[in-house]
Amino acid sequence: MANTPIGGIDYLLAAAQGTVNWLALARAASLGKSSSVLQIMTTALVLGSVAGVLSFFLMAEVYRRLARTLGGEATRAQVFHVLAYSGVPMVVSLGLWMLTASLVGEPAFLETPSPDLDRFVVLILGIQFAAHVGLVLWSALLQIMGLSEIEQISVPRALGLCVFGQLLVAFLAVLLALIIEGGQPA
Repeated sequence: MANTPIGGIDYLLAAAQGTVNWLALARAASLGKSSSVLQIMTTALVLGSVAGVLSFFLMAEVYRRLARTLGGEATRAQVFHVLAYSGVPMVVSLGLWMLTASLVGEPAFLETPSPDLDRFVVLILGIQFAAHVGLVLWSALLQIMGLSEIEQISVPRALGLCVFGQLLVAFLAVLLALIIEGGQPA
């Protein structure tokens, strides 16, 4: 990756990936029970986009600092580029989410489809879910390969970098949630 500043396409890809993550979270939380497709999609486009860009800055810094311990020398912009462009398959998933939501409505955002759903709807949801998982795995593979290349480390080390970075951020998020929860009146 060229050592160029973070540009508009990088931000657009980060925002799109954040939107996809928000939609996946909406399904996991079964928001289709309490919100309309329009509400879910609007929230995903607004909050998911912002969360995507902010999370890219956070993950770029985490990966950059962790890679330093492995001998890596990539810049924050290079890591951001890898995160953005390795997620192109996830951006394709955004199109699938939108198509699925427009075809089936609120059931697209239910963790478990109700037993009385039409078989065609269940088939569409199954295909969309399988495609989403495949595209996310493809993005992860591209990210590992990209980090390996820019940091000049082996692919197994890049895999460890990704796993440890994700676990570190997840731990810090849980810790922050517990601190916030502890500060709330009972």
